[in-house]
Order: sequence, then structure tokens, then C-alpha cells
Amino acid sequence: MNRIFLDVHALQTVPPSNLNRDDTGAPKSAVYGGVPRARVSSQAWKRVTREYFGAENLLDLSELGVRTKKVAEILADRITGLDASIEDAEALSLAVAVIETVTGSKLVVPERKARTARAEAAGETVEEVAPQSKYLMFLSARQLDGLAALVIEGAADITAFLKDKDNKARAKQIADTRHSVDIALFGRMVADSTDFNVDAATQVAHAISVHRVDNESDYYTAVDDENTEAESGAGMIGTVDFNSATLYRYAAVSVHQLAANLGEGLREDEPVTTPVRRAVEAFVHAFVASLPKGKINTFGHHTLPDAVVVKLRTTRPISFVAAFEEPVSAEAGGGHLREASARLAEYIPEVERAYGDEQSTLTWVLRVGAATDKLAGIGQETPSLSGLVETVGQAVAERMEKPA
Repeated sequence: MNRIFLDVHALQTVPPSNLNRDDTGAPKSAVYGGVPRARVSSQAWKRVTREYFGAENLLDLSELGVRTKKVAEILADRITGLDASIEDAEALSLAVAVIETVTGSKLVVPERKARTARAEAAGETVEEVAPQSKYLMFLSARQLDGLAALVIEGAADITAFLKDKDNKARAKQIADTRHSVDIALFGRMVADSTDFNVDAATQVAHAISVHRVDNESDYYTAVDDENTEAESGAGMIGTVDFNSATLYRYAAVSVHQLAANLGEGLREDEPVTTPVRRAVEAFVHAFVASLPKGKINTFGHHTLPDAVVVKLRTTRPISFVAAFEEPVSAEAGGGHLREASARLAEYIPEVERAYGDEQSTLTWVLRVGAATDKLAGIGQETPSLSGLVETVGQAVAERMEKPA
């Protein structure tokens, strides 16, 4: 297949907020262009993008995976769902056996077993704790269903069943094929069995402000509803750090890597372009529309991007963050968005002239408001997010079908 890359760029203004905190509770930050900037980590935006797939029904649950240390419990539930005659404890034992065989990982009871032992010594009733992986494991719904069916086949003597080379090979194949869309996009790492690692098809940059940002602190008080007039003072006081910013966001999707990760497709009797197109459309929609939820009840920072630029290219991914290496200054009596849009509109054609391939690169723009007018001429304008998603998906499918 041809090398195909999809770049997604966005300018998004957020009001006072604390989208993504560091270990002190303050909004994350970074120094870029010699000045402090607001920052939202790539992990934070990847997380909400993954959640958006299911929450907004962009993808069927069968096309998604689960990332958890409680993988044995998840698999045990599927085993009992397929065969109700298997007791919960037996299903858990079967699940542990197959996961350890497939991944080479040792599942153990969490450290809280020490507290459990003390509780037992005190004569308290203790609920048994299931073994867990030492790290997060990422498996697709189809992989979990396949492993559950295989376990039931050998449930009579699972140890002997999994010692058979053919059965062990079948188990490994099930766990390493039919990847979910989120595994194919964001990758998978299995520390004890690198054969099961999946190279991510998507790279997400840390979002940073296009201008200098200094964090602020809000001092707040809470009043006790039951206080009388004679009882003055607050029932609680505290502080919360926040900032506001116009962010530059960027992500790149390697479409050919995505196709390789998905393989023949998640559904039967469909061409390889169908699941890839579905995954690309879901990603563009979710990445653009999702929003980290840090302190959202406190700040209500519900915003959407002011401008989105999507490029489909065959050269290599290109971020345009360098347009803001010199921080944008606020207009007199205004904000940063207008100048940020103008910077981007000027920088993009210059980069494309120097390094791009005009013949093979397609560009689309989705924008809101007069402040983004300068971006109107850099690509095909789309009136809505749904229109952008559909147009990009169609272009990706067509590009995949072209001969290498």
C-alpha cells in the first residue's frame, strides 16, 4: 500500500480552566520559544478521544477494546457468559491460565492482600481479591471473546490443553489478530511478550498555547448551610490553580500502519478499506470534538476548536507548531485567535512550498467566526464537522485504492 499520512491541526480557545493537572494540582505547562506556555498532555487527549468513540456511538463496542489490570476478571465474565455451568471461581482460574500462557505475564493478587490477612486475623469477613496483571493490558472485544471460546473448549483440563503446541499457538493467534480500532490507532505494549506489541498508527502532540501563559490561583470558600448568624466564617477554604489559553493541537495518523494493524477488517465480508475508513472518520471526529475533563465541574470549560485544518499527504507528517515559536501577542483590546489564525495561514503555504508535494496533498478547513478568516484560502472549506469527517474518510478510501 502507498504511504498515506493524515495530519489534524486545531486552534482551540479555552476559558479559565485546569484541563490537565501536574503532581502539584496546577495546570501542566512547558517552555517553548523562551516563554512559559499552557500545556495539555497527549495522554490526556488520547484518553478522552478513546472514550468519545463509545460515548458518542462513533464505533460499535465490538470494534473497541479494554485496557485494564483486571483482565482476568473481564475474561472470566465472558467465559461464564458463554457457559453458565462454569462457576465464577473456576472461570477466573481458567482466565488466569490462558492469559499467563498467551502473554507470559504472571498475574498476582494486589498488594492489598496484606490488609486482607490482617482483617482475617481480626475475624472479619473478607471478599476474595482476583489476581491482576502488574500493568495495564489492552485487548479487543473480539480477542476476549475468542479466548473465552477457546478456554471453554479446554476447560476439562486447561493446563494440559494449553501445553499442546497447536492450542497454545491458537491462543496466541487469537490475542494478536482482529485488533480493535483503539488498539490499532494507539498501539499496545506487553512488557513480558514483545511479540504482542502493536505499533501505534497515531501520534498525538502535547497541546500548547500559542502565547505566553502564567498560571493563576483562585481562592474559594464554602459556607456551612447549618451555620447560624452567630457563627461567622467559612466551613471550608482552599485554592485551585487555573489558566486560559488559545491552544495549538496536532495529531498524525499513519493510514498504512492503521490498515496493517487492523488486518482484514473487524467485520466479515468487507474490504480492507472499510474498517480503515471507519477508524479514520471516528478518530478525526473524536479528536476534534473531545475535551479533557480536569476540574470541569469547577470551570465548565466546554469549548470546541475555532479552526481545524486536515491534510492528507504521502510525504511525511508535518506539525505547524513552529508558526508559534515566537509567542503570539494579544491584540489591543482583543485576544490571540485572530493573530494565531493569520500566523498559521501564512506559515502553512511556506512549509508546503519548501517541503510538501502539492500534487499529492489534499487540504480541508473547518472554521468558525471572523477571527479565522485568514485560513479560508488554504484548503477546501467544509461547513460542518460531519461534512469534514465524511469528506476525509472518502478521500482516504480512494487514496488506499490507488495502485502503489
